[in-house]
Parts: sequence; structure tokens; C-alpha cells
Amino acid sequence: MPPTSETLTAERILETTEEVLRRHGPAKATVVDVARALGVSHGSVYRHFRTKAALREAVTKRWLDRTSEALAGIVAEDRDPEARLRDWLRALFDAKRRKAGDDPELFATYMVLTGESGEAVPEHLADLAAQLTRIVEAGVAAGTFTTADPAAAARAVFHATGRFHDPCYAPEWARPEAEADFAAVVDLVIRGLRA
Repeated sequence: MPPTSETLTAERILETTEEVLRRHGPAKATVVDVARALGVSHGSVYRHFRTKAALREAVTKRWLDRTSEALAGIVAEDRDPEARLRDWLRALFDAKRRKAGDDPELFATYMVLTGESGEAVPEHLADLAAQLTRIVEAGVAAGTFTTADPAAAARAVFHATGRFHDPCYAPEWARPEAEADFAAVVDLVIRGLRA
């Protein structure tokens, strides 16, 4: 039995929107398509998301938040900051590579959506920088890292490793030398933080 507007949740709309985007792509997916897939009127969808842009922004945020939430677990661990930093960078690279490789159509769709995004992408990047800052601060407190400005050091780490998480580099992630290049950059970054 199709859901009614009373049982319709924002999460269910977002899940369905993701499927519609996967099937139709961002240029052809409409709110009417999402409503049809849910078995409700498009007005029911608009009660949860006031505009098509708001729906697309929410889907983008949900997609980006999955990565942030997984990484937050590494930040919260009570163990060696250097190991956490290595694991955090590895997890970010693996997550981005998985998204690009496992579902290339949806990845391409999200690249379009992140380009349209109002606040989702800047908020995601700020969250990632804050997570890195907490790891660097823990490293300074433990005497593992040396920096007068953990936030600036964290931003530098993020930018230095951009080739392994910025989606514009996705075509390079499957290359055979990607793993060795990643390891070399992470080692260089860690040595720089220890100096």
C-alpha cells in the first residue's frame, strides 16, 4: 500500500529522491517523479521541502553527512593522534573512492548537486576541517605534533591531501600508483607535523 502524506517523512523522501536521481539524473529528476515514486502528490513532498532546490540541498547534505559521521568516530577515539590522523585520512580517501567507484552514476549526479549547493558543501568542508583540527590539537597536547596553530595546520593537511578526497580528482583514484602516492603524501604530512 502506498504511503499517505501522514506517514511521509523527510528521511523517506530523501531516500526516494536519491533513487530517482540515480534513475533519471539531476537534469531530468523532478519533484513530481519523487512524489510518484512515493505514491503521494507533489504537494506532500513540498510540505517537507518548500522548493526543488531545498530538496536537492537536503539530499546533498545527507550524502556528505554520511562521510562526516563516519570520520567523526575516528576523531572521538582515545588513542595515538598520529594513528588517528592516518586512519582519518585513509577513511576519507576510501569513502570518496568507494562513492566514485561503486555507483558512478550517482557520484556524477552528486557532483552536479554539490555544484548547485548553497550551504551543504561549505558546511561539510568546515566540519572536516574541524575534525582534523581536533586530531592535530590532540597531537599537540600529547607532544606528538608541533604547531603553534592547530587549525592552520589542519587546513594545510586537508589541502595537501586534496588529491585523495577532492572529487575533481576521482578519475585518478583508480590508477595503480594512487595507493603509493597517498602513502607518500600522508608520510610527508606526518613528518611535517612532528617537526
